[in-house]
This record gives sequence, structure tokens and C-alpha cells, in this order.
Amino acid sequence: LCRGMQASKTENTEKAEPFYWLSVAKQKTSSEIINEARNVLRAVGTRRPFTPTDGQRKLFGSGSSRGPQKRPPSVFSLHASSFDLAESRPVSGVRLSPLDHKPVLITSAKDEDSSVFLPKPPAEAAEVRNVSSAQECLCRTTSLGNLFSAEVVLPDQNKEKLDSEEPAMMMNNLGRSNNNYLAEQRLYTPVNDKSRQLICNEGISRLESEDFMEGTSGKFSFQLRGESDQMKKPGTNSSWPRSSGWKRRETGLEDATRINEWEEEEVFWRIKILPILRELKKKDNIEDLCLACSNLYQALNEGNMLGKQFKRRSELLKTLYKLVDIDSDPLRLKLAKIILAMKVDGKNLLSVCKLAFKICRNEKNDYIVQKDRLLDCLLEVLRNEDLQKNNEALLYCMGALKFMSGNAVLLNEMVNKGAVEMVLQLMKQINNIKENDTYFSSLGHLLVQLTATLRNLADLPPARCQLVCSGAASELCVALEQRVNDQDVCTYIVRILSKLSSYDDFCAALADCSRCYILFLALLNKHQKQQDLVVRIVFILGNLTAKNNQAREQFFKEEESVNTLTSLFQTYYELDLSAQTWYHDREGKGKNHLKHPSEAEDVMIKLIRVLANLSIHPSIGATLAAAHLVVELLVTVLEYKSIDDCEELVINAATTINNLSYYQVESSVVLDKKLRIAEMLLKLLMSDNMDGVVEAVRVFGNLSQYHEVCDFIMQKKIYKFMIALLDSKNHDVCFSACGVLLNLTVDKNKRAFLMEEGGIGKLVDCLQDFGPADWQLSCLICKTLWNYSENFTSAASCFGGDTDTLLLLLTSLLDEKLALDCSLDREGRDSHKLHWEREFKPVAEKLLDRIQNHHSFLPAVPITPF
Repeated sequence: LCRGMQASKTENTEKAEPFYWLSVAKQKTSSEIINEARNVLRAVGTRRPFTPTDGQRKLFGSGSSRGPQKRPPSVFSLHASSFDLAESRPVSGVRLSPLDHKPVLITSAKDEDSSVFLPKPPAEAAEVRNVSSAQECLCRTTSLGNLFSAEVVLPDQNKEKLDSEEPAMMMNNLGRSNNNYLAEQRLYTPVNDKSRQLICNEGISRLESEDFMEGTSGKFSFQLRGESDQMKKPGTNSSWPRSSGWKRRETGLEDATRINEWEEEEVFWRIKILPILRELKKKDNIEDLCLACSNLYQALNEGNMLGKQFKRRSELLKTLYKLVDIDSDPLRLKLAKIILAMKVDGKNLLSVCKLAFKICRNEKNDYIVQKDRLLDCLLEVLRNEDLQKNNEALLYCMGALKFMSGNAVLLNEMVNKGAVEMVLQLMKQINNIKENDTYFSSLGHLLVQLTATLRNLADLPPARCQLVCSGAASELCVALEQRVNDQDVCTYIVRILSKLSSYDDFCAALADCSRCYILFLALLNKHQKQQDLVVRIVFILGNLTAKNNQAREQFFKEEESVNTLTSLFQTYYELDLSAQTWYHDREGKGKNHLKHPSEAEDVMIKLIRVLANLSIHPSIGATLAAAHLVVELLVTVLEYKSIDDCEELVINAATTINNLSYYQVESSVVLDKKLRIAEMLLKLLMSDNMDGVVEAVRVFGNLSQYHEVCDFIMQKKIYKFMIALLDSKNHDVCFSACGVLLNLTVDKNKRAFLMEEGGIGKLVDCLQDFGPADWQLSCLICKTLWNYSENFTSAASCFGGDTDTLLLLLTSLLDEKLALDCSLDREGRDSHKLHWEREFKPVAEKLLDRIQNHHSFLPAVPITPF
């Protein structure tokens, strides 16, 4: 906008409108208008404490409070011997007790007197037909569909074929060895002797697998041929897949189905799995081994053999465990994926989780970890494994997930796959373990990994939303309260809360946890010199008290709350003095400034912010204004710190003093020290930092209500600086400077300075520039001019060459149509009109009337705080 009458005359020659009308086109938005009301007391913001990234991936960070002897290792050796084959056996529905003695097999006539009687096969084929129907089913074949080229043999044909076969011939086909007894017993054992039948089945299964694994021939030679070959091998279960045409009599539907499924599994094992296992034994090239492992996982998945119910599970795992000794992370990754998918438990689960931990510990493996989807397997462990039984395995599983969460791609994938809910669910389980429980201490190690992972997850907006919705605030507070003596757990949880409390929704949820305030105070008292913990707790308290009056009340009502803050302030003030002296001695005078706030300064910045936010509450603010130690510490900061040393610390101290200076209570320490404070503010006012200048001017706006401070302002020529600030294009700067000038004009003996320094012209210029865009500032200008013109009998002698401009401005601004005709929404127009009617219009009308009548004997406007 143009300044001066010349510009206004040019505008008015073309259109009969006030010259300031152009300012209407630059009106503020409705939201800006609504927020135009300046709060005398202001909340203070600050940066979130910086958390450096740990350069190395470890189970516990380099700053851990846990000694090497009190924590599980991050580095360990892992070999095939680390796994336990005894725990890899498949789950069986029937567990049999071992025999007290080993049967002696009769292999010659010399053994006929043996005390162990072995049943002999029947001599006649007719006797075979008397075998129970269940055993008869085991001797039949069915069609293998498209899988094999064998002929379809109907049940009756099978029976005839079986009748025509001689038992001796069947024995010859199986081969006479020490294993023959097991095969024979399986064929001829009565069906009601289920325990013996199970022994035989398991024995044959074991022997057959050993033959195949060792590559032997001549023993249990299974071949998929036609009908006759199948009938010659009644003990070969893999040649009989599932068939709906089987007759089930005494054994029942359930037993027959189970046998049928086992036989189908055997077929798949020999055709699909065994060739791959042979490759794994023969290959020595890493790439070939990795490819074979990929094929193995795919085949196991295709055959529904992943899990605990797979009969050959023990043999498979035994082969995989041996490959762990090969020093190759890509291979070990594929092995870990298969082993985890086999749902191992106990020692094997711990070992495979350690294996995954070692792989993820190397940041270079992040790509292959993502490619091979190890995350899915680890999340499955997290979801399903028992906390108390497998807490150490979960520790390394969670450690691996923590490493993954350090990668942006994997972090997003974790959130998308529900990791937040799983981690919180695990935390709830841990929180249910009480301190007297034997697992309580060891679960603390797991909680460190969990909270470190949760801290990384909290970086993503979807994760933050899930944390709010799932009640993470209260659960984190429970964990913090239970682990108050565990510095590592406390640090990680406080880091999470520090990050999340910066967001309004989570901050509101945390504020509703009434126990959090006393908990934070307890932690501050317990870990007073633990800077990284203290600075974050104080930052959280600053967030809680920034916008929530109820939070201010709750915190202030806690016992020793303010004393705890002042004690911390004193501690870190002394630390900062020591550090400042050290830098001064080392670098020389004038070179003791750090680029960023020191650790001690950062704590004081956050502490002052809490005090400033608390002082917004009327009763709390009045109490703090009367607290000698609080005010003394704030003044001390202004004394020993320049704004060049630490800008944020000094400005926050000035803001807090401004808030406290608003309360004009008799016991106010701020008022007692007002001249000392004014001296400190003068140093700040003369700095090159505009933010510091504005804060100093604001404090002078409150303190200039007192004659001693007004005299100080005149004596130190501070009023000249205030008049100069009226040239600023910043609303707040002009508002604060005009407030000081208003208070100065109350004294009749000090009003002349406005004319001498060109103050009248600058005030009129401000009214022209800001006009209807800032009714509060316009009101303040009118009040200042009213006070100034109190004893003048002539408007011309009072306002000089600015009289006509001022007269035109006031007339136009009091015209409701011109002043309020702007393109705002309804809510904005209502707010805009309210400020105009209640604040600007009453004062402007009186001033206009005085100018028009040339003089007035109305008293000066009383001082009001800013």
C-alpha cells in the first residue's frame, strides 16, 4: 500500500473511495481473522530431542545400561550342533513305551530254540483271504490318476491277484534281510493289535527312508509300475494314494482316512522331496544350494508338508541343520525360512531365531531378506509362540524385526502386515507378568527389542493411527511403570512417547492417562542426570501442557511437581556453567559458542517451555509468578546467556517472564525484579535477532505499566526503538511496540516524544497499512492517539500535517459498509464485525469527535496489560 497523502489523492481522482481501500483486497482469511485475537499468554514450542541412529546393529545399543554379563549376547556362534534332532520328531497321536528287550530275529535253524517266538506266514493262499478287511485294504491298489501310468485295478481284481500270489514270492520281492521281520509282521499282524501295527509301520517308514537317503538298492525297492509290480510289494505304502472306493469295516472311517493320507504323503515325498534332498547332499555350489532350497520350500508348500504333522519331518530337518554350517547368508536365509515354516519349537526354535537374527544383523542382507519374505515367518513366530515357554527365542525374533524396521521398505511392509497390532499384543502379555514372576527379569530384554521396534514403526502415519486406536498410550504407561528400574526400557518407551506426543490425537490420549504425570515425575527424580531420558520426559510434559488446561492442572497438583522442575533446572544450569567454562578455557574468549544447544541447554529449553505453558492457567500462573526460585532461574538465564549463545533458551526465558508478568499479584516476584528484568531485556532488544527483539518488546509492554519501568525506557531512549519498530510490516511487532507507546502516553510529561521522533506520522501510517485487516492493532493506535491528544486545544497543533489524513482514515474506517465489505465466509464476517464493533469503533468514534471539535477534556485511556 502507498503511504502519504500524495498517493491517496492520486487514487481519489479516479474513484471517490478512501485511499486505503486497496488494503481490503488483501484481507486475511477467515481462519486468520478468527485467530486474530492475541493471547496475552502464549504457549512455547520447541524441537523434538534428536535421537542419533546407532551405527551398528546390536541386540542392545552401545548406550545400554545392561552390563555384558546381564544381557543375552549379540554375537554368538551357530552350527548344526546348535539344533536338537530329538525335538524335531513329528507329533504322534499315540506315544508308545519302548520294549524292555530287543527281539532276536530267527535267521537260521540254530535260532529255532530262541525264547522269542516269531509268527510264520500262512502256507496256503486261502489263509491270506482270512486277514481282516483293514489289512486287506493295505494290499490293494487304486488308480493314481494322471500322476502315474499304472492301470486301474478294481478291488475284486486285487483280491484275485492277492489269492494267486504265494507268500514266499512276496517275501522274495521284498528281499530277505534283517528287516524282513518288520515287513512280514506288518502284513500278517491282526488288525486289533493296533500298537504292534504302529510299530511295524514306523519301522518300515524309517528303514525305507534310510535306504533312500543313503542311496542303497535291493532293499524296499519302490517303483511305480503296473498292477503286478504293485501287488508284489504289499509293504510299499507310497504306491497307494487316497481312494473313495475302499471298503472300511473294522478299522473305521477315521483310521482308513489317516492311513490313506499317509500313503499319499509317502508318494509325494519320494517323487518331489527326495530328489531335492539328494541335490542338497551332492551340491557344493552356493547358488545351486540356494536354488534347491527354494525348490524344496515350494515343493513342501505344494504338498502341504509345512508344519508339525509331516511324517518325514525329522529326516528333512536333519538334512537342513547340516547345511547351517556352510558360511553363506543367502543360503542360511533360505534354510531359516524352511525351518521356521516347519514350526519347530524348543531349542530348535531358539537356534533358528538366532540364525534369522544373525542374517538381519548385517544391513547388506536387507535386500535378500525382503526378497525371500523372511518377515512373514518371523511375524508368524511373534503371533503364535508362547511367551513364557519361548521368551528367549522371541527375544532374537524381535531383535531381527528391530533390525528390519531400520529399513524403510521393510518398515512399510511391517506396518502393512499388521506388525503394530502384533507388537502391542505381545506388550500386553508382557505387562501381565508381575514383578515377582520368574520370567519378569528376562522379559525385560525382550521388551527392549519390542519398544525399539515400536519406536521405528511410530515414524509412519498409518502406524501412528493404529497406535492411537489400539490404546497404545495406556499400555506404554503400564510398561513404563512396571519397568521404572530398567533404564533401557524406560529410555525406549520415553522415545516413543516423545515422538507420538507431538501429534495432537496421541497427545490427547496420553493426557487422559492420569497416572502418567506422577510416573514422569518419578522417572525425573530417579534418573535426574540421565540427560537423554530427562530431556524427552520434559519434552512430553511440554506437549501435554501446551494446549490442555486440564493437563496443566493435573500435573501442577502432583506433589513436588514444580520443585522437581526447578531442581532439574538448577542441576543442568550448573552443568552448563561448567561446560561453558571448559569451552572458554579451551577455545579462548568469544569462541565458546556451539552450533546447536548443548545437552544441558536442551534440557533447560524444555524445562522453561513447561513453565511457560503452565503459566497460561490463571491460578497456576499467579502461583508461579510468586515463586522466587522460578523467577530467579529465568532472570539468571537472561543474565548469563546471550542470544548468540543459545537463541531458543533466551527467547523461551523471555516468553515465560512475559507470561508471568501478566499476573499483577502482590506477591509477584516478577514485579519485585522488574527493573533488573528491564536491564536484561535491553540487552536482548539491542540484538540483531528479530524474534528476541519481539519477545523483549512484549515484556516491556507489560512492565511499562509501572512508572519505574517507564522512566527506565525514557532514560535509556528505548522509546526511540519502539517508534522505529512501527515501520515493521509485521502485525505482532507493531502491536507490541504500540502497546509500550500507549503506556508511555499515560504520563503527561512523556507525550511530547511522539511528535519529536515522528511517532504520530508512523502511527497514522500503521493505521493506513493495517486498517480493517487488524482491528485490534487499529484500536491500539487510536487509544495511543487519544491519550496523546488529551491536553491539546487544536487538532492541527496536536497532529500537525497528519490531521487531514487521520480524519479521512477514521471516517472511512467507521463506515460499516466500507470497513466490513470483504469476501469472507459467514463465520469470518461475524468475527471480523465483532472485533470492529467491540474494540475499534468505540475508541475511533471518540477520537474522530475530538479531532472534529478540535479539543476535548476527556481523561486518558487507562493502562491495560498486553
